[in-house]
Amino acid sequence: MCLAIPGRITDRWVEPDGAIVAEIDFAGESRTAKLNFLPDLQVGDYVIVHAGFALTRVPADQVTQVMSAMQDAGVVDADGAIAHDARIGL
Repeated sequence: MCLAIPGRITDRWVEPDGAIVAEIDFAGESRTAKLNFLPDLQVGDYVIVHAGFALTRVPADQVTQVMSAMQDAGVVDADGAIAHDARIGL
């Protein structure tokens, strides 16, 4: 089973080739992803990313529920950081 951790956009810019790119925080891990499929995303929005592209905007109220369920499953710890023993593929 695959569990997608919602990430929060912390920075956003446009590359010289026109690609819209964002820095995204996933439970303390920072990654970049392209926003080409959801170009209206802004800093502070939460997203689900797959294969380097933001595919889904996650409403902020749902992020709390998702993170709580992931904490119950042992994927993230009480602070929302990825659990040390969780098997992940960020």
